[in-house]
Amino acid sequence: MAPDIARNTASQRSVEVLASKLRRRQLVGSRTTALETVLVLRQVVSKARFSNLEQLVDIIRNAGRKLVEAQPKEHSVGNTVRKVLHHIREEYHTATRGTSVVPTAPSYSIAKFVSQGQPRKQITAPKAESKGTIKEHDANDPDSFAKGLKPVLMEAIQDVLDELETVYDNISKNARDHIHSDEIILTLGMSKTVEAFLKAAAHHRNYTVIVAETAPSYDGREMAKSLSSAGISTFLVPDSSIYALMSRVNKVIIGAHAILANGGMFAITGSQIAATAARAHSTPVVVCAGQFKLTPLWNLYHEYGALDFGNPSDVLGFEEGDLVDKTDVVNPYYDYVRPELIDAYITNDGDHPPSSIYRLLKETYDDEDTEL
Repeated sequence: MAPDIARNTASQRSVEVLASKLRRRQLVGSRTTALETVLVLRQVVSKARFSNLEQLVDIIRNAGRKLVEAQPKEHSVGNTVRKVLHHIREEYHTATRGTSVVPTAPSYSIAKFVSQGQPRKQITAPKAESKGTIKEHDANDPDSFAKGLKPVLMEAIQDVLDELETVYDNISKNARDHIHSDEIILTLGMSKTVEAFLKAAAHHRNYTVIVAETAPSYDGREMAKSLSSAGISTFLVPDSSIYALMSRVNKVIIGAHAILANGGMFAITGSQIAATAARAHSTPVVVCAGQFKLTPLWNLYHEYGALDFGNPSDVLGFEEGDLVDKTDVVNPYYDYVRPELIDAYITNDGDHPPSSIYRLLKETYDDEDTEL
């Protein structure tokens, strides 16, 4: 029987609160959702009681499953849970390898392990057993294993948190290598990642940005205002102008909601139109996205069914009368963009073609966590 989320009611309550926010769409943005997920998992692990790694993994999975079920279309939640599990296993195996370096010392000092500040290097274990030793089976102190391992686990979770907090800076650090002087860049909607990327390039290059307003949300207006206030030459255009303007565009730079294992992605509505127009004019399409958006899903045949939909009245009002009765109106939040329409992904860990996404997934997550 799988253990509860945690035997501590505070951590269980934090999972329920986040699940409620996800269910009601009170959290907006993949990065914000991922950060909240990490903070909740950190609390769950810090309060959890376990005597071996398998029990801890079950506790984290149970918490992650509740969060994913609350909002299945917000892929960053499940991705973050997988990332945390991967880091925890990695740190655990590093720590337990350290216990066997010296045959005469079967146990390992966590205090020294943490003080060294090098969690991924093997360190010779001391001969004398200290108070913070990992003990997987101790009848006198059933919590000794958890107490000894938690400092390392907290450090593993902090690594995930640090990566999320610095994701914009790490994606933007090479922006000037991708954007050149006097180029015309097309983007659409409001993406914090793309916004940071374009602003970073503006420190070194003079260029122009065309922003599609992205109806019916019209988030592009916010993006155009932000870029213009940063001194970037910016033009706001309706979505219907994308194809007509594409012959003048040097590069399309857009964000992603989720990057799939086949190299395709879910992105803001209008991305499919922009990418298709770019392909017709041989214009490169570059996607800026953090690696926390890598999702181990192969959505090859049911892309449309996997999309999330908004209120159709935002597209066509009910006051239209007879026209509404004769029309099926859909308002997807995201488009599915096929991998062949994308030239490169710029992530916080370098640039990658769509064909290498499956390899990144292998490095980022463990196979047993594909299904939480």
